Amino acid sequence: MSTAGPAEIAVLIIIAVIMFGPDKLPEMARKAARLYHYFKNIANNTRDQLRSELGPQFADLEYEDLKPQNFVRKYVLDSLQDDIDEIKADLSDVRSDLDLGLADIRNSEGLPEASEDTVPEPVHDSTQPVPFDTEAT
Repeated sequence: MSTAGPAEIAVLIIIAVIMFGPDKLPEMARKAARLYHYFKNIANNTRDQLRSELGPQFADLEYEDLKPQNFVRKYVLDSLQDDIDEIKADLSDVRSDLDLGLADIRNSEGLPEASEDTVPEPVHDSTQPVPFDTEAT
């Protein structure tokens, strides 16, 4: 939310003087200030009630967090990020173990080292029926 600059405030004051006149302007300003504080209190009470009902995990809940994209990013994705990083690390370890095992197998059988671009051909046992037509397109 942006704030009004001096030019915008001056235009608003001129419009207010024209609409309400110089006699009623102070009274209108007081009413506007009361309305502002009333709505601000309602918003603060609503936020505090949400915080208390949602629990301690949402103690830092702010108005901007109520937008769905901000809420999901702050409370769902951030809480899962550690789990995601841990899974990535586990998968990386498994991949390196598999690569080492494959290299050991290739070395023991005297096969050439495979590059990452090489995809092994599937092995088909000729005694088993083919589950699909290999020449079909």
